[in-house]
Amino acid sequence: MKKQFALIALFLALFSISASAQQVWTLEQCVNHALTNNLQVKQQMLMVESAEADLLQSKLDLLPGITGNASHAYNYGQTVDRYTNQFATSRTQSNNFYIQGGLTLFNGLQKLNGIKQSQLDLMASQQDADKLMNDMSINIATFYLQALFYKELVRIRTNQLDITNQQVDRMKKLVAAGTMAPGDAYTIEAQYAVEESSLIEAENNLDISLLTLSQLLDLPSSDGFDIEVPALTIEGDPSIVANPDQIFTYAQEHMPEIKAAEYRLKSSEKQLARAKGAYYPSLTLSGSWGTGYSGASQIQDQAFPGEPYLIGYAINPEGSTYYDVYANSLEYTYKTKSWDDQINDNNNQTVGLYLTVPILNGWQSRTMVSKSKISLDNSKLDYELQKMQLRKTIQQAWADARAALKQYYAAERKVNATRESFRYAEQKFEVGIMNSVDYNNAKKDLSNSESEQLQTKFDFIFKTTVLDFYMGKPLSLKR
Repeated sequence: MKKQFALIALFLALFSISASAQQVWTLEQCVNHALTNNLQVKQQMLMVESAEADLLQSKLDLLPGITGNASHAYNYGQTVDRYTNQFATSRTQSNNFYIQGGLTLFNGLQKLNGIKQSQLDLMASQQDADKLMNDMSINIATFYLQALFYKELVRIRTNQLDITNQQVDRMKKLVAAGTMAPGDAYTIEAQYAVEESSLIEAENNLDISLLTLSQLLDLPSSDGFDIEVPALTIEGDPSIVANPDQIFTYAQEHMPEIKAAEYRLKSSEKQLARAKGAYYPSLTLSGSWGTGYSGASQIQDQAFPGEPYLIGYAINPEGSTYYDVYANSLEYTYKTKSWDDQINDNNNQTVGLYLTVPILNGWQSRTMVSKSKISLDNSKLDYELQKMQLRKTIQQAWADARAALKQYYAAERKVNATRESFRYAEQKFEVGIMNSVDYNNAKKDLSNSESEQLQTKFDFIFKTTVLDFYMGKPLSLKR
């Protein structure tokens, strides 16, 4: 039974993977899947969790620091007992218990600035995660459109190959009937071979682009993976969203790379404030409690009579003689003072305020301040560089979109002209007033113009999609 259940589970898992791989993916599905499952995104989210832990720790640093220790030891040989202040020569057991706590009341606001810095570092890390997701989304959109381009190119070249195949069949019949020279048939067949090679190349490029896209999604297999082909048309006079300055004004307020640089700039300011805090004195409230036990601490146990001892002399009442005077003595036995009594008797507490004034520490504080200033200047430059790079990217994408649209219109006019030219060439070829070489040249011109138009079409769609993305719109091919 266990083996059967294992086989069923394995079959269901394989079926699930196969079904997932064979579904037709939209651009939105690809982006959502990548943002949820991509390993790089998961790694970046772990960095965010690490920043959250740093922030929590910086807040917990405001709490008092408390330490405690306990010891149980035996001493052999002569030593001075810490509780009796007497020499102990035999084996002596000792126990010590100690708790100490301290609370920083003031240290130049270093801890408070540390909390603010950790908060800013966390926000920067979150923006880094958003930046990675944006880059991942645009990268997926790039390869998605590339796959769509090759799908369309395969369709175009398949249609061209079908037309050429029809001409090959027709030419064979004309050669057999003696109305066309065999050389023309060979020329058409050669053209068929060239177009077939071009179709295979386009199909290979399509397979590679689909493979690359499936790898970006971290799919276990690319078998059966395919994408949806939306209706992508450029009709009328499509306008390009806003202008570069308007797009940049919006993007610099919302793009995560700008926000991350801004947060790191503010974090560097707090780091400088923390470094300057080392110049100030620090005030600490500290307290402690301790007690202990010593086996050398003895107390009287029992008393019993001992030998009389001479304490002096007395005069006989007659005053003629002296006699000795003795007193009775007591002998004592001793026992170790009980553990509970010693713990109570040896109990001690301390509390105090401690002021530490920095005087000279090898110039370390000044060095940290200098390095913090350098880090702040570097953060300012990075912030400006990020804005400059964003502006250049938007300007380039906007200029490329305008150029692609102009090229598309030019290519569209060229396609219309070459399509009409090829229609006349085809009619002439069919009635035998055009040779196969001129016919193939006309067909090549049509093929090249269609490929060029297709390229400019997808180039324009991609650039405008990116510009829309910078304006806060989600990546989508639905227009």
